[in-house]
This record gives sequence, structure tokens and C-alpha cells, in this order.
Amino acid sequence: MLTKDQIAQRISKEVKNGQYINLGIGIPTLVANYIPDDLEVVLQSENGLLGIGPFPTEDQIDPDLINAGKQTVTMAKGSALFNSAESFAMIRGGHVHLTILGAMEVSENGDISNWKIPGKMVKGMGGAMDLVASADNIIVAMQHCSRSGESKLLPDCSLPITGVRCVKKIVTDLAVLEISPKGGFVLLERAPGVSVEEIKDKTAGKLIVEGEVPEMIFE
Repeated sequence: MLTKDQIAQRISKEVKNGQYINLGIGIPTLVANYIPDDLEVVLQSENGLLGIGPFPTEDQIDPDLINAGKQTVTMAKGSALFNSAESFAMIRGGHVHLTILGAMEVSENGDISNWKIPGKMVKGMGGAMDLVASADNIIVAMQHCSRSGESKLLPDCSLPITGVRCVKKIVTDLAVLEISPKGGFVLLERAPGVSVEEIKDKTAGKLIVEGEVPEMIFE
């Protein structure tokens, strides 16, 4: 199975030159560390930073410079700071090309649940609903199963929905999957050492397997 860093590393291969990208809280924030040097992309944080750099080394830490997940970050050359109103105008205006989010559940139709567990205290939905309603391309980074071993890839989400039919691709610790326009998880790649049968067993929703499924390659 992949580590969280390997999930982020695999997602970095989906990044294209010239994109403006929003990284959600959790695993998505790690993607910043793996974007190839030959690509020019701009990472946006909804708390008001355009141009996020890699996570800081010990001597670079500035406690006043944080991302939406309250992690300390660095600023890339040419970056800009602004208020949340301007940040969400960028998001709602459709200026973010790619959004990478964590999730608690994804349905086979591309619905996502990632902001609330009933009975548990949350401070609010944050920017999740704006992001899923506005982005053209949404990739989810998540664990394939919960801590109790239950699949997070389902026929229908059981938790409160964040967005409907919005997820395009999912990268888990077991596989890379794409949402079929007709519904279902299309298996594109599997983690090294993980069999198609194991992925089938751990996917509650409809899994579509078309021919040989290659293993992910990490350099």
C-alpha cells in the first residue's frame, strides 16, 4: 500500500504546466513537495496566498505564514497575499484549474463527502463546497478504507454530501481510479504489490476493470 507521501507523489503526475491549483487539507498539501521543477504552476490557498512553495525547513519556518490547514508554508517567487474575499472570488470565478481534496467518502457517480461526520464537532465546511462547485477538475487523495476496514468508495455516500457528480479521479493507497460518465470506478493503476482482487474486495461501489491494470511507477 502507498504511504501518504506516495499518494501525493502520484497525484503530482496529474499536474500540467501553467495550472492554478488549490490544495485541500491533509494529504493534498503534500503534493507541493513533488511538483516537477520543469513545470510552472501556481498553488492557491483559500486563506489568501497565491504562490505556495514547498514545506519549510527548520530555519525557514515563519509561524505567520500558513496554509488553509494551518501548516507553515513557504512563498514561491512572485507570490501574493490577499484577503479571503479575493481568494474566494478566484475560486467562484472559475480561475482554479485543478482542485486536490481529501475525502471521507466518494460515490461511484463522483459525489464527495468531506466536511462533516454526524455527531462530531466541526468548525464549519470551510471552502470545500465552493471548491467542488467551481473547479473543472477535482482529484481526491484518500485512504481506500476506513480505520475499521470499511470501503470509502461506495455506491452512494452515507455522510453529508459536499458536492454532487464533481470528482473526476481518485488516488488511494491501493489504486488510481477514474469516475466513469455512466457511473462506476474505472481502475487505471494499482499500487505496487497490490492485486486487482484486493482492490475489488475493498471497493464497495461498482469497480470497472478493463484489461491489464499496470502498477504505479515511482522513480
